[in-house]
Amino acid sequence: MKKPIATPSMTKEILERHALFAKKNYGQNFLVDSGVVDKIARNAVVSDHCAVFEIGPGIGALTQYLCTYAKQVVSFEIDERLKDVLADTLSEFDNFTLVMEDFLQVDLAQWVERYRAQGYDVVIAANLPYYITTPILFKIFESGADIAAITVMMQKEVADRFYAQPGSKDYNALSVITQFRCSVHPVMKVPRNVFMPKPNVDSAVLQFRFIEHEPLDEERFFAMVKACFGMRRKTILNNFSSVCENKQHAEKMLISSDIDPRVRSEQLDLKAFLRLYEVYENESGSTC
Repeated sequence: MKKPIATPSMTKEILERHALFAKKNYGQNFLVDSGVVDKIARNAVVSDHCAVFEIGPGIGALTQYLCTYAKQVVSFEIDERLKDVLADTLSEFDNFTLVMEDFLQVDLAQWVERYRAQGYDVVIAANLPYYITTPILFKIFESGADIAAITVMMQKEVADRFYAQPGSKDYNALSVITQFRCSVHPVMKVPRNVFMPKPNVDSAVLQFRFIEHEPLDEERFFAMVKACFGMRRKTILNNFSSVCENKQHAEKMLISSDIDPRVRSEQLDLKAFLRLYEVYENESGSTC
């Protein structure tokens, strides 16, 4: 590998050579710490036969390390200015493919199947733009694609909600819904001073891996979970009653699920919500 791109001097040189600047509307903050990108790449490449799908390669700081560790790297980029830049910064790699498309618009399942058919383990890696983190992750979660792992950097405040445990201030419906779909593993915290330009917040890297469940109506389950967190300071009985016409029946279902109606939703783990959903589904033909 040539000199790391992820240093202040090299990043500045590349930006000046190509007359580039970070675009705020794309949420661009370039990583300038090679140790950080190396650790992200090492965690992202989970097998010896990986194809990495990268979202938003920027000038190639993380991509450079992904190309070093993975068999194939496919990067999706929306900023047309970066096409020539990446052809320059990643010219040494023959395992790199650039796709100039908005990741939110691509047929992810089709792309994954193409590489799975060739025997690759497909993983996703990214330094995600803060303003669009949740839509990107939910596109991946809802794609149904055979993805081995998702390793992404995001705003620390958002990462805390994805990873939050029952009883913590960050635990909410997003935590439950995400942890229903995936195991969530914190990889590292990333301070704001390793970016150029420096953002106003710190970041964190999380890794998600899909979990297999007994099939259920996910849309209905997620709607129930969201209702249970409707008013944060209310008891679960008050919130859960919003999906039932009869508060007494809601209380009966909670007790049948081995849940104290007086607790708040923030105190309940995923297993409790799954128990409640099972009772809720069995009772849905009556007063709910």
